[in-house]
Amino acid sequence: MSIISLIIKREFIAKVRNKSFIVMTFLSPLLFVGIAAFVGYLSSMKADTKRIAIHDESGLFVKDFTAQNSKKGEYKYLDLSVVDSKLLKDSITNESFEGLLIIPKATNITDFESKIQFISNSSPSISFIENVQDVIGNKITKINLENAHLDTLAIKKAQSVVNISLAKASGEQSLKGLNEIKIAIGGGFGYLIMMFIIIYGNMVMRSVIEEKTNRIIEIIISSVKPFQLMIGKIIGTSLAGILQFVIWAIIGLSLMFAASLFFGVNVGPTAKVPPELMQQAQHEFAGTAQVYIKELWNLPIANILLGFVVYFIGGYFLYSSFYAAIGAAVDNQTDSQQFLLPIIMPLMLSVYVGFFSVIHDPHGTIAVVFSMIPLTSPIVMLMRIPFGVPLWQIAISVTLLFATFFGVVWFAAKIYRVGILMYGKKPTWKELYKWLNY
Repeated sequence: MSIISLIIKREFIAKVRNKSFIVMTFLSPLLFVGIAAFVGYLSSMKADTKRIAIHDESGLFVKDFTAQNSKKGEYKYLDLSVVDSKLLKDSITNESFEGLLIIPKATNITDFESKIQFISNSSPSISFIENVQDVIGNKITKINLENAHLDTLAIKKAQSVVNISLAKASGEQSLKGLNEIKIAIGGGFGYLIMMFIIIYGNMVMRSVIEEKTNRIIEIIISSVKPFQLMIGKIIGTSLAGILQFVIWAIIGLSLMFAASLFFGVNVGPTAKVPPELMQQAQHEFAGTAQVYIKELWNLPIANILLGFVVYFIGGYFLYSSFYAAIGAAVDNQTDSQQFLLPIIMPLMLSVYVGFFSVIHDPHGTIAVVFSMIPLTSPIVMLMRIPFGVPLWQIAISVTLLFATFFGVVWFAAKIYRVGILMYGKKPTWKELYKWLNY
């Protein structure tokens, strides 16, 4: 057995036998389920009803607001137009009401556009202000139409709702929202890669720092080359991480199945839906669902899965080399913070580029360029692949990624070779550059 294989085996066994690794492997799914249940419980709780006082001297708008009370929304409107506005302002100060909407009299209907005032102790939400403005604006519009002797009912009937159907040049039916589904698939895989890099890259760095602090590294380095030790640590830690993810997936699916079987919980999207509505919905959306399923099967599934594996390996190995070099250069995790930001920034940049550029123009210049840059390609290219990417672009991206990985490994090995034997000194960027020339 080769030396690298022995190091991989040692790192893998050391990780999976670690108590914290075992505990978090089996505790994390339970924590996720508990958090999801708690969030679901909080979302099901109704917010406290906020009382809004209305002082409408014109008498034109108050009924439109009080009519919204039947919807049982977050706000309840109270008609207090007969109460003096000064007393109502004092009530706001004493927090008897959430806010006071003052609508003065006006000689001209257009005066309401700028003279209405809302008073509260705290800033109201944007949605609330927009709702108030919509109610008042619709009422003023209706009054203007009536003053112009226009039939408001006829105008309402004349309003049209357009629903454009989508089709491909080949004549096949297309779907709305398909691009969002594609970006969700690519973004999910890209986000998984990013989290794996951050979590297990840090694990590689901590492992190097721990062995360096305990002076174990001095014994190990006498038998193996620094490059072999670094590659073994990266691969061994990645295998332990993959095992942990597989266990999480099995436990998560088992918990969902158990909840459905033993507690009668429907974990799908059709939970708590009456059978009659389900049959009606199935009948109405059967054709649309078939089109969606057909479109999803037409996606380059093989390219997506193969791309995920390739970019997962290349991206993790690339960034883990950085983490290993940082771990060798410092004596504790506190000193590593100054070197971690340049590593995290490309990952964050790739996520923002993916969600703000790829979804709007997956074949645009920005998306194509960042899918070629090795530090961002593992995430950006995965977001582009569901939209259909030419094979030559994928080939160039993968070639650049692995070429950069081997180049980074070569540079990182130089830092690793010098850094693992350096103690008691916090390195600077200038000193790291000098280590590359040793």
